Amino acid sequence: MSHTTRRTPAYDPQQLEPLLISRQHAGDVEGMAALFELDAVIDCGHGQLLRGSKAIRNYYAELVATGRKFTVGEQRPALVCGDLALTSTRLPDGDVTSEVARRQNDGTWLWVIDRHSVT
Repeated sequence: MSHTTRRTPAYDPQQLEPLLISRQHAGDVEGMAALFELDAVIDCGHGQLLRGSKAIRNYYAELVATGRKFTVGEQRPALVCGDLALTSTRLPDGDVTSEVARRQNDGTWLWVIDRHSVT
C-alpha cells in the first residue's frame, strides 16, 4: 500500500482494531501508526513501553518486517464515556488486549493507550 493512499478514519472506536489488523496485513506501517495520537503509549509487555509516534512507527515497522500477522480475535463492545472509549479484544491464544481511545475534534477516534495483554 502506498503511503500516500487515502486511509479510512475510524468514526467509531470499534473500527480501530479491524483497521489496525487490515493495515498490518497490508504492510502499511504508516497507517498503523496513524491510528494513535502523537503522544500515545503502548505497553508491549515485559516492561517494554513505547511512547510517541516515532517509537510506535518503529515498533510496527519491525513487526511488519518479521512477516508475522496479527490474528483476529473476539472484539468486545467498546465502553464509551463522552470522548473516551475503552476497547478490548480476546485473542485466539486467550490474551486480552485493552486500549483507550479518544474522540478527536473532527469526530474520528484514535488510541492513546494500548496494552497488548492484560492477562
